[in-house]
Amino acid sequence: MRYMLAIIGEEGGWEDVTPEQMKEVMGGWAAFDDKLLADGVWVAGDGLQPSGTATTVKIGEGEATVTDGPFAETKEQLGGFYLLECDSLDEALEYAKQTPASPGSSIEVRPVMDYGDFGYVHPLDREKAAS
Repeated sequence: MRYMLAIIGEEGGWEDVTPEQMKEVMGGWAAFDDKLLADGVWVAGDGLQPSGTATTVKIGEGEATVTDGPFAETKEQLGGFYLLECDSLDEALEYAKQTPASPGSSIEVRPVMDYGDFGYVHPLDREKAAS
């Protein structure tokens, strides 16, 4: 089953980080990525630009409204994500505990929808079945 790990934390605080410190931080993420790949659970993942770069599309009745900025004004924002293929929620939680996220960050772990009962097969599942 696929699980999404949403990395949520306060934005900012990176202004005073030196290039050497940033390399160290990114080295931790690179090592974590390598572990996920080696364990065969990596499906997708990436970091996100700050929420100030977001554009929100709100779907209404018959029209969509586009606005600059994030939908919610809160200190904590989605900073990145992983999509993992794990055997169980417990396995996904173990990976979430190993992320090198900053202290105070949260990792929300959520199972991805299974649409099999509705006759829809996700493209990743179609690709897997074809190989």
